[in-house]
Amino acid sequence: MNAIEISNDPEPGVLGRLVEMHALYYARHWGFGAFFEARVAREAGEFAGALPREDSRLWHARADGQTLGTIAIDGRHADTEGAHLRWFILDDRFRGAGAGGKLLDAALAFCRARGFARVYLWTFAGLGAARKLYESRGFQLAEEAEAESWGVRVREQRFVLDLARA
Repeated sequence: MNAIEISNDPEPGVLGRLVEMHALYYARHWGFGAFFEARVAREAGEFAGALPREDSRLWHARADGQTLGTIAIDGRHADTEGAHLRWFILDDRFRGAGAGGKLLDAALAFCRARGFARVYLWTFAGLGAARKLYESRGFQLAEEAEAESWGVRVREQRFVLDLARA
């Protein structure tokens, strides 16, 4: 594999790959179905359709002409709630190749450059590799509760990174 490149240029197909990677990964590993895929497609589509914005970005990692992963920062409510880290996903074939760390670092550098005080994300228990990556960058578990917001019962978790203290 050639070098991994990180970009926030709006290339055709990136949004479709974002939805596809989420749908395939969460169906295969967690049993999420069409409800989840439709929700990701709707919310990511609405977000991407509002770009470009000074407070928000969507990045993708590419190598050899393929989109390997995505991550987004939604800063529309950064002043009150914090910047929302969303749609962080890697194609299964590229896990462990460094793309996840590069994507997360690009998103956090953007947040720091914009002066956001905090960044948060929602995930759920059982995604150990992702949690390890978040915690390596200073995120801390802030809350968790049982929920069925994705059509499947999971233990949702909210992680927060306090950039004002870091």
